[in-house]
Amino acid sequence: MDNSFSSADLEFQKEVRDFFEKEFTADLRARVQDGIDVKSTSVEWQKKLNERGWVATDWPVEYGGTGWTPVQKFIFEAERCAAGAPDVVPFGLKMVAPVIFTFGSDAQKEKFLPRILNSEDWWCQGYSEPGAGSDLAALQTRAVKDGDDYIVSGAKIWTTYAQFADWIFCLVRTGSFDKRQQGISFLLIDMKSEGITVNPIHSIDNYHSLNEVVFDNVRVPAENLIGSEHQGWTYAKALLAHERTSIAAVGDSKSALREIVELAKTQTNANGRLIDDPLFQTRLSNIEIELMALEYMDLRVLASLSSGATPGPEASLLKIKGTEIQQALQELRMQAIGAYAGALRQDEYQNDLHRRGSTARRSYMYGRAATIYGGSNEVQRNVIAKAVLGL
Repeated sequence: MDNSFSSADLEFQKEVRDFFEKEFTADLRARVQDGIDVKSTSVEWQKKLNERGWVATDWPVEYGGTGWTPVQKFIFEAERCAAGAPDVVPFGLKMVAPVIFTFGSDAQKEKFLPRILNSEDWWCQGYSEPGAGSDLAALQTRAVKDGDDYIVSGAKIWTTYAQFADWIFCLVRTGSFDKRQQGISFLLIDMKSEGITVNPIHSIDNYHSLNEVVFDNVRVPAENLIGSEHQGWTYAKALLAHERTSIAAVGDSKSALREIVELAKTQTNANGRLIDDPLFQTRLSNIEIELMALEYMDLRVLASLSSGATPGPEASLLKIKGTEIQQALQELRMQAIGAYAGALRQDEYQNDLHRRGSTARRSYMYGRAATIYGGSNEVQRNVIAKAVLGL
């Protein structure tokens, strides 16, 4: 693989770097780090990206995508992470939008895609249920046809940012068949519909990002059905493949690795600087080697996607290794930051290390779920065993 950049690529890299330097302001950076006003901060940032034409890197050009080459996408992600800028919230731009522009009707594309592109509508994902998480085919939320509508009853759980969402894309059961994956449909539901209740779930990181969403005879227009009835499992698999690929988060892990090295040069233990500790060096280098291997796998998948292919079982490989590396880095960063990870609230910050310690603690706590969400890593190993090994 030739990993050198052409002169055009280097020019593009400078353009991207200059954009982040100018547009990702100190105020935005502070708000992102402190988790303040999550929705308004994210919308403001995504609108800046959209004004530059850079918010939908994986969309077809005809719907507002960038038309970038795999190398340009790689450069953009590398520069975004180096600048400390956040990725876009994925539920609209990276998850439901590909389903809409691949399987949706022309009317659905016209209605939803421009609003997703400009962050006018925020989306959340209605997949997991109290009795159907990694075993997604066990879902019980039902949608019964009633004239030109569906009547939806049931509950979804672990629904990220449902408290902010304008719309939710849901897997619902529209029929009963011997095979559980049959009889599932993909439905778009307005969160302002009568009969929807959002119950907050406060997670171990002391933040409210998760929710239970309850549907009590919610009336949904049948025109909000994606594709054909009972074919939702097919559409869901396509969405999950894209989600698992993005969960690998190679660029963010590289940025975290750089931060840990920086911290280890200034933090000390009983034997001196942490960066000079042989055990710490071994842990750091082992993670770095695995991250390099993951990056090349990610580039192969990126090249495949750019040629029109869809992610296959390699998405499961990326998800497994990507999330395991994230957790290893979170643990190592907690070790590097030491006692400063005890800062709990913004008003307790006494210096930059307190701020970084609080961020490290929240990242570590939330990151415990990384090997579960998007389909647990145990399930992903079963996918690989079946699709690659034929077991």
